[in-house]
Amino acid sequence: MALLPSPSSSLCHHRAAPFVPAAASAQARPRRGTLRVAAAGARSSPTAAPMEVRPAAAGRRRCECFDLHQQIVPYAEAYAWQKSIVKRRIGLLNSGEDHSDTLIALQHPPVYTLGSDSNKEYLHFSKEDAPFEVHQIDRGGEVTYHGPGQLVMYPILNLRYHKEDVRWYFRSLEEVIIRALKSAFSIKASRVDGLTGVWVGDQKVAALGIHGSRMIVYHGLALNVTTDLTPFQMIDPCGIKDRGVGSIRQILQKESHGRETDDTLLMDIAYHSMVKEFAELFQLDLDTSPDCNFQEIRKFLC
Repeated sequence: MALLPSPSSSLCHHRAAPFVPAAASAQARPRRGTLRVAAAGARSSPTAAPMEVRPAAAGRRRCECFDLHQQIVPYAEAYAWQKSIVKRRIGLLNSGEDHSDTLIALQHPPVYTLGSDSNKEYLHFSKEDAPFEVHQIDRGGEVTYHGPGQLVMYPILNLRYHKEDVRWYFRSLEEVIIRALKSAFSIKASRVDGLTGVWVGDQKVAALGIHGSRMIVYHGLALNVTTDLTPFQMIDPCGIKDRGVGSIRQILQKESHGRETDDTLLMDIAYHSMVKEFAELFQLDLDTSPDCNFQEIRKFLC
């Protein structure tokens, strides 16, 4: 299966550093700065049906939230959706009208994605005869797998209103996951020195990858909730050969000696915990689009 074209290079793995919350004053007003990530081209138009804009809570920046966490959204269309939002947001920068961040939560059908500079040695199949769709995209990092049962969250943030530090942003996303797993499932997760992502023991339960342009970052994180882990055996996830991949369901079943789980409930719990921790850590006022449906959103994408 042919790869989709990659626009340009981007960030890859970063050595993990201690997580330090951004200073509250960083959110007060935008600051000038350059994000050291290659820019990507974008095309498309408005992101979705017009939403009613309500004032953000005192001291918090507004964030429009598209809750599709129980819906399966084709990867290529979600990618185009992100880029259309980024294009719109960049258009608002010069006029000082970029007043709102964005968060998209969804699932994907089975798909492999490769970062802009991914190494083909991490694939255990021929690109021309791949078991699932393969997309080469503009995020950093190596190959990973997305599929049903995996909670994918795409924050599209203007770091000028948070902290103009990409490594801080990576550590912040990891912190959201670590806190959510602890509060919702009593799972003790952690970082691994020198690697990006979140781990339980030697198993990676969440992967991260981003790209940015003019301090607006997109792509995001993928948390294995009830994911079928078999497709990961066809790759070296994130280019790591000596560690495994795990899921929330797998961990909970091991701790309960095989007790069955309600997959839909697990996904709901994971989503609500992740969103809560995300809003708190980034000090955002989430404005969730009611009755969000990708079939409607699709109409506004080119």
